[in-house]
Amino acid sequence: MKDFHENTKAIRTRTPRTSENEHSAPLFLTSSFQFDSAEDMEGAFLEQNNLNIYSRFINPTVREFIDRVCVLENAEDGFATATGMAAIFGTFMTFLSAGDHILSSSSIFGSTHTILTKYLVRWGISSTYADINKPEEWEAKIQPNTKIIYLETPTNPGLDVIDLEYIGQLAKKHNIMLVVDNCFATPILQKPIDFGADLVIHSATKWMDGQGRVLGGIIVGKKELIREVYLFCRQTGPSMSPFNAWVLSRSLETLDVRIQRHCDNAEALAKILENHPKINKVNYPFSPSHPGYAIAKKQMKRGGGLITFDLKGGAEAGKKFMNALEMLTVTSNLGDSRTIASHPASTTHSKLTVEEKAAVGITEGLIRVSVGLEYIDDIAADILQALDKS
Repeated sequence: MKDFHENTKAIRTRTPRTSENEHSAPLFLTSSFQFDSAEDMEGAFLEQNNLNIYSRFINPTVREFIDRVCVLENAEDGFATATGMAAIFGTFMTFLSAGDHILSSSSIFGSTHTILTKYLVRWGISSTYADINKPEEWEAKIQPNTKIIYLETPTNPGLDVIDLEYIGQLAKKHNIMLVVDNCFATPILQKPIDFGADLVIHSATKWMDGQGRVLGGIIVGKKELIREVYLFCRQTGPSMSPFNAWVLSRSLETLDVRIQRHCDNAEALAKILENHPKINKVNYPFSPSHPGYAIAKKQMKRGGGLITFDLKGGAEAGKKFMNALEMLTVTSNLGDSRTIASHPASTTHSKLTVEEKAAVGITEGLIRVSVGLEYIDDIAADILQALDKS
């Protein structure tokens, strides 16, 4: 393809046109693929040709989605999974063995925390948390058996940011794989591979879909690493369905347009709430008051579509606020065209101890808002009236 802009390339990347001459790529909703000869089938299983075998391995519709994300992330290859958590778990299990160690930012999604602390230990895989706001302390936490450095930036739900260039150099210095969850920023706003990440993970369920319709995950990065991910996932079966891939691939065509509007609304909302008397603090990466503002400006194009704020009344005020919302959706999802509010302390991060919550900036009154595409005045009005009642 010509040297077009990455967004143009992503939109124009597609499966080969069939004899029907369709404009929009078709949905290959099939479990398996047939062969013209026994020799062709043998060659496919021996990887001597590029013929499709089975949709658990790869599917043309899924391949299109992968190729589009690779274009956006500057990645060599990728593998799509049924969910974002399947992408995270599949990555860990591909590269970690008994006796290995993973160094992770302490600010991570609740389910990822559970995998590290409850399940990986069953197979003799240890983990250590590092403070995302103190990157200078990370090197001392690296162990001789550290195989992966894993992080989110911005984090869920605190929206902390870390200097990707610094962490990338640190991982390279110690010959450790760097895996970055880029779900919150999306490749429109941040490209971790450009800063040294070996693999990038997304929950495609979020901004990539953008309308709360389907589940999906994806891992992209270096070709030789993705080859190992493919071999593991081909056998264990967390593959993405062709239908979900078709939906997600269509959604990528509007990702940039949607993200710009999400950012517009989030920036405006952060300013509106900045000095509200019932709020202790508003967190938004592109607000000058954010501790990581300079880093965010360095590695992100814009601040993203999420804001958080801490209510002065703690958990009681948080629940009153949630119950008073009239337009905003109360759900655990994010990245939707519709604005969503959640109370992390009692939901997504409820399994963390009080100390663990405090360590990652989750207060009892923290509210996370995934700012949607509605008219900003309507979003703000609903939040303000709910604050009056909390």
